[in-house]
Amino acid sequence: MSSRTAYAALPVTLPPLSRALVSLALAVARWEDRRRTRSALARLDSHILADIGLTSAAAQVECRKPFWRD
Repeated sequence: MSSRTAYAALPVTLPPLSRALVSLALAVARWEDRRRTRSALARLDSHILADIGLTSAAAQVECRKPFWRD
């Protein structure tokens, strides 16, 4: 589920502070997902990367991105 989808599903009647906290929690969850995914990507062998259509160089570029970058 993307954060945009989850944010759109929030009730309109939610107080502003609650909406902000939920948005923050969703951002942290996205960041953690990116961190875990990039960590797993860094551990893949080149033949597995080829199976998913990535070169080792492309995987390294992705793995070097900070967690907050999409």
